[in-house]
Amino acid sequence: MSDSRIWTRIQPVVTTLLVAVVIGIPLWLVVVTAGKSRGEALTPDLTPPSDWRLLENLGTVWTEGRIPAAFLGSVLVVAPAVVGVLVLGSMAAWILARRSGRTAAVLYAVGISGIVLPPAVVTLVLLLRQLGLAGTATGMIGVYMGIYLSTVIFFVTGFVRTIPPSLEEAAQIDGAGPVRVFLRVVLPLLRPVLATATILICLYVWNDVFYAFFVVGGRLDTLPLNLFRVASAGLYLNNWHLIFAYVIMMSLPLIVVFAVAQRKIISGITSGAVK
Repeated sequence: MSDSRIWTRIQPVVTTLLVAVVIGIPLWLVVVTAGKSRGEALTPDLTPPSDWRLLENLGTVWTEGRIPAAFLGSVLVVAPAVVGVLVLGSMAAWILARRSGRTAAVLYAVGISGIVLPPAVVTLVLLLRQLGLAGTATGMIGVYMGIYLSTVIFFVTGFVRTIPPSLEEAAQIDGAGPVRVFLRVVLPLLRPVLATATILICLYVWNDVFYAFFVVGGRLDTLPLNLFRVASAGLYLNNWHLIFAYVIMMSLPLIVVFAVAQRKIISGITSGAVK
């Protein structure tokens, strides 16, 4: 048997093992540390705890770590930001994908320039202060939408170009206007790519500390900001078991979003293949 055939057969196994090691080891470290007592968790390692206290530590974090208020703050920022950037980005991408010419090419280049050009934080904060939006949820939502709008335009524009224009033309013949064509014809077909964008943007925004720290500071509690703030407080000082328990609780909503969006991706690809 040739070397290429051997590699072809063992490649899936090797890939699976590598993924299991890269993802499994950090995940195991988080879980076992969150399940340990304070003494055992002083030096985090991969050894399992002598007495599992995961539920107890999660309960302590929930009651004493101000998670409910921080969770509400995160939802108030993440949900409008994600919905707004998906709607505006998909509409802009649809227009750019259906237009040709130099003007459309320039607008597309400007639209995706945010992917490679990082925002200037100092200028951003000064602008929000001039607008009276510094330290507010509205200002934070606007910042996230501005940052990740380029990502949505980049993803969706390429996907829209794979949709036959004849579908939109048929709706226009039936008397549908541009808004109705987008909502009834284009938007349902964008579910797979929008689900992918939702996962990415939720991951970035939900775990963001950098921009939230400069824009809202301590005026609005979000889960990452709350963890950053209380990690040096009395409850969390050198208490790695509580910090890792907090990380688990902070990650649970993202797991739910990923599970729901993954179903949309699979169902969208399957329905597209059948059609």
